Amino acid sequence: MKWEKKEIPQDMVKHIAATYGCDLLTASILLRRGIIHGEEIRYFLEADLRHLRNPFELPGMEDAVDRILAAKEEGEKVLVFGDRDVDGVTSTVLVVSFLRGLGMDVSWHLPMGDEPYGLSFKAVEDFAEASGTLIITVDCGISNHGEIRQAHERSIDVIITDHHNPQEELPPALAIVNPKLADSSYPFRDLAGCGVAYKLISALRFALKSELYGQSICLLNIRPTNDAYTIEIGKMRNLVLIDRLIETVIPGMVRITDTRLPSFLEGQQILVWDGALQKKILTKIFGPGIDVQMLDIAPEIGKEIPSVAGKSLLRSKELSRIARYSSKDISELDVFISLFTSFIQRRENHFTLEDGADLQLVSIGTVADIMPLKDENRIMVRSGLEALQKTPRPGLSDLLFKLGFAGRHLGTMDISWQLGPAINAAGRMGNPDKAVALFLEKDPLKRDQLAGELIGMNEERKKLGLDAWTIVEPLAEANLKTYGGKLALAYGEEIYRGITGIMANRLVNRFKVPAVVVSFGDDTLTGSLRSVKGYDLRSLLEPCAELFIDWGGHNYAAGFSMERDTWEQFLNRLKMLCRTMEFSAQEDEETITVDAELPHSYLTPDIFKVIDHFEPYGTGNEPLTFMARALKVTDITFMGKTEAKHVKLTLDAGKYKWPGVYWQAADKVKRDFDINDTVDLVFKVSRNWFNGIETPQLIVSDLRRSKPV
Repeated sequence: MKWEKKEIPQDMVKHIAATYGCDLLTASILLRRGIIHGEEIRYFLEADLRHLRNPFELPGMEDAVDRILAAKEEGEKVLVFGDRDVDGVTSTVLVVSFLRGLGMDVSWHLPMGDEPYGLSFKAVEDFAEASGTLIITVDCGISNHGEIRQAHERSIDVIITDHHNPQEELPPALAIVNPKLADSSYPFRDLAGCGVAYKLISALRFALKSELYGQSICLLNIRPTNDAYTIEIGKMRNLVLIDRLIETVIPGMVRITDTRLPSFLEGQQILVWDGALQKKILTKIFGPGIDVQMLDIAPEIGKEIPSVAGKSLLRSKELSRIARYSSKDISELDVFISLFTSFIQRRENHFTLEDGADLQLVSIGTVADIMPLKDENRIMVRSGLEALQKTPRPGLSDLLFKLGFAGRHLGTMDISWQLGPAINAAGRMGNPDKAVALFLEKDPLKRDQLAGELIGMNEERKKLGLDAWTIVEPLAEANLKTYGGKLALAYGEEIYRGITGIMANRLVNRFKVPAVVVSFGDDTLTGSLRSVKGYDLRSLLEPCAELFIDWGGHNYAAGFSMERDTWEQFLNRLKMLCRTMEFSAQEDEETITVDAELPHSYLTPDIFKVIDHFEPYGTGNEPLTFMARALKVTDITFMGKTEAKHVKLTLDAGKYKWPGVYWQAADKVKRDFDINDTVDLVFKVSRNWFNGIETPQLIVSDLRRSKPV
């Protein structure tokens, strides 16, 4: 293995530490990971929910909120339609539980058994027969053109909330809330479906509690510039800046009617900071006859945010966290907008314990759907995990207890390897309703029973996976040559459709190429695709679009369904497409990227302060890898249930002796290292739980005898 520790300028490390108020080790890790821009750094250093992006920046959000509130007022029947995976289950539970909390008549449905992904014609028809009038899709819907046209024909409105890649033509829904729409200006594309569902709930909460919902207001500020004055106005709607006006005016040289101000401000409530000063300046610019009705909001903001009470906007800028992280120069108006937004959020108590309960589900769905843990996903997942450890919501508490996680520290790896698969098993085994029912059930006894059923289905799913792998792996290996060594393909009636995604993922890991696994039903086929880094699956799917009943997904994980009689056409199409497939092959020798070299004085349990700071870990933010030199091996123990394949070490770092685990390293003892050797190593730091006791330990990635000094 190659160890690679990127050289970084120490002056930049010090600059990051000083600018953003973090320690030097944290700053060096950020720099090595290429996280150097303030907007990126903000989501590693801040945890407050006020740093989340405004839900009304998402396309279609206000239309969706208006329609749902109208349904509430009219007592309409609403159907929430989700997907069968963890993201779809958590999204469904989020929206159903919130709308039922408003007293709305809400039912829900997920694809059961062999039903295809996405909204179905049958679900639309059944809902129409039940006199339903509004369908809300969660984690699906963006590719259901025909089904949504059918709903429209049956006088049913459809709101799509989704995060999958849209096709060129969009379905004829009343509103589409998806950060990946071509015309979306939302700053972050990679929300999970449950993240989009949470944004919908956040927008509804704002609409229900704020007098500002649907209203536009103007924030005005005037500042001197040389011999003139610059008038800046920001127009906001639902706390989103929707328009901006900047006019530079020389006093006495122009009438206000000759500027753009009257048309921009017409009919608007105007808020200012230090009203007496702003009126004085306006009089100086336009003369004593000027009369602009404005409200000085500074005193009210000062009561809610005492740190800026009595201060000018220029002075408040020095205290502004948004200014700290901005890559552009922040104006006084920008500070005003930020302070006003924080003021409204605090005064109206925008974030409550309800958000913590919701974010528990968001954290699970986001991690399970392998979304990048960047930007606001970091804050949502971190907050959700904290709430999950303090007060897990009903259903989750039952499942955690049965999995042995009650009272334990929970990280993203625990979701990926334990909690997520247990929830996902319900969908894979054709019974996703069991998972939704678990999280909506009020009766503790029924919840206990449902949690047990999920655990049982997960065990059955594991067995199916083991059995299927003996079929899938040789099939894929035999097909590799047919597809130019660029695609691993396995298919057949003996492959259970609920595990095609798992099998495709294993094939990618096994052969290091994109993989397709297809389950044959009586009349239709269902396939899952997984890809390698650098190859977008849309390059395979889009040229085959007319062959599919339905298709969609992400760049690196997707799926499709098709009629059996188009299968040969699909295979021929794949053979042609493989000729043009390009992606980077994996290096023969694995390279371990080192985040920081730790001196012995840093090798104490206090290192968790830095490690926990970079949580949550996952896609786009791998666990920290450290390097240390000259640690003495004081003990070696072999581990393994049937065969001693692994090694447990004790490593002396001076102040602290660390237990370490080195997987698949039994054959390296004596050959590469031995007891009493002094070694250099690369490793991760983890928490080991045994009999309810937490012990810090090192997970060794590679180890070498130290060179003589």
